Amino acid sequence: MERARAEHARPLARRPLVTLLTAAALAASGLTALTSAARAADADLARNGGFESALDGWTCTAGTTVTSPVHSGTAALKATPAGADNARCSQTVSVKPDSQYTLSGYVRGTYVYLGASGTGTTDVSTWAQSAPDWQQLTTTFRTGPSTSKVTIYTHGWYGTGAYHADDISLTGPGGETQQPPAVPGGLKTGSVTSSSVVLSWSPVPGATGYAVYRDGTRVSTVTGTSTTVSGLTPSTAYSFQVTAVNDAGESARSATVTATTAQRPDDGGGSSDLPGHALVGYLHASFANGSGYTRMADVPDSWDVIDLAFGEPTSVTSGDIRFERCPVAECPNVESDAEFKAAIKAKQAAGKKVLISIGGQNGQVQLTTTAARDTFVSSVSAIIDEYGLDGLDIDFEGHSLSLNADDTDFKNPKTPVIVNLISAVKTLKAKYGDGFVLTMAPETFFVQLGYQYYGTGKWGGQDPRAGAYLPVIHALRDDLTLLHVQDYNSGSIMGLDNQYHSMGGADFHIAMTDMLLTGFPVAGDANNVFPPLRPDQVAIGMPASTQAGNGHVSSAEVNKALNCLTKKTDCGSYATHGTWPDLRGLMTWSINWDRYANWEFQKNFDAYFG
Repeated sequence: MERARAEHARPLARRPLVTLLTAAALAASGLTALTSAARAADADLARNGGFESALDGWTCTAGTTVTSPVHSGTAALKATPAGADNARCSQTVSVKPDSQYTLSGYVRGTYVYLGASGTGTTDVSTWAQSAPDWQQLTTTFRTGPSTSKVTIYTHGWYGTGAYHADDISLTGPGGETQQPPAVPGGLKTGSVTSSSVVLSWSPVPGATGYAVYRDGTRVSTVTGTSTTVSGLTPSTAYSFQVTAVNDAGESARSATVTATTAQRPDDGGGSSDLPGHALVGYLHASFANGSGYTRMADVPDSWDVIDLAFGEPTSVTSGDIRFERCPVAECPNVESDAEFKAAIKAKQAAGKKVLISIGGQNGQVQLTTTAARDTFVSSVSAIIDEYGLDGLDIDFEGHSLSLNADDTDFKNPKTPVIVNLISAVKTLKAKYGDGFVLTMAPETFFVQLGYQYYGTGKWGGQDPRAGAYLPVIHALRDDLTLLHVQDYNSGSIMGLDNQYHSMGGADFHIAMTDMLLTGFPVAGDANNVFPPLRPDQVAIGMPASTQAGNGHVSSAEVNKALNCLTKKTDCGSYATHGTWPDLRGLMTWSINWDRYANWEFQKNFDAYFG
């Protein structure tokens, strides 16, 4: 958190191999263009190739339809590659085995590709390096002896700007015609909690998946006939529908069922006795640095959650966490252990929460084994019990969390350091009960960067730490009191508007917080969405002063961010996806640095929410 700047290396992606087919190559391979008469007899098998029905029939990692420029009709595709995403749009088409096909389309832009995969023979693609105006691309292929489906696609190139495509056609003999599946029946609700609803329905013959809708908005796609819709707000009514999906399309929506989430228990998650808007701060309890030492008894009453920085491991993989108070040589005004413990009790009697924060910049923690997991539980418990603390703050930074190459689903993590951490925290929660306060302070690299990159990526080569906190947050979301991502010491991060946002003003805090409260597709996969957190679970992490870390903003910019997120005013150029008056509050590094800066951060918080 304080002692170093977060790295932000741009992940790498491998570029796909492009096959260029010339007329001579076609002739040499025995593939010849269809005659005009043959093409006239064949059907155009591409669905919505002119994009007149928006993206119906197409699956796009990034794309939309526009009314200008178009090659013909009233619409065309516009897609913008970003980062490791080449903005691919594709659809699967039924074809006949051992048959000849021509794929054609019109494109504009720099480096635009048109191709077919799954042909059963040689997959083909063609491309335009530079097409300032509409240019036709055409390629042909023959299906294999058992091929019944092929995927046609178009995509751009990394970092080269938007491309356009229109009038895409696949001509040749049609395969066995498939109809969209029937409407699912039997939709019903199961278990309902304060933040989730279980849904189930009857299977539909011929369906390859099901789309789930909440209040008319598609929120997930599943392959089975049940799902849990999470990230819901307590005491709120929701409506749900499902559709059945196959390669031919999507059915009409099912009958609607409704459910009202439960009221949050008075002691649930350790958060109910926090004020509606809370101020969270880290107290340098084991070191002083340039801000000086602040005694626990001298922390003003404005601070609702006080995180003791830091508990650190005896070695990276031991799981054995120790909390050593600042020595007199470094902190001449440090209080005695008895005075420190008495001050903690006094804070708690005044309604404040005092937590042990594990990690920080120097405290790398990797629970690679179950033995380390169990040692973590016992050693953290010993600290909590000795000082009578209210819970735990997870501030794992650096290389504490990363994902193995085969760990691609944040909902079902496989990596030991992830799985063991989740298990350890659940054990602590079970030991101390519902009043146990759990907070987390990840860096943006481990959370919001997951919108673009997750782990090593489908082609490998990315930083395995990218998005690595997401499985931890998701698995513990029902136990989580507060998530306060560090919106500082960060590189530029892409927001839900697909624009990069940088530190230095309200915009960064607005965009980063909107992602947590709206949810987002992980690594751009629309079928793998990280659900939103409740607004009462989210605080914004900011530096208390210019000395505390990169990314400090003035009080005026802090207030603009709060105004936008809670009132939808002062939003600037970023359009949020909601308004959240129940946003819990602010976190800062640190109480010591705010004292050093004459309590500017605290005073502004008190004035805003007072």
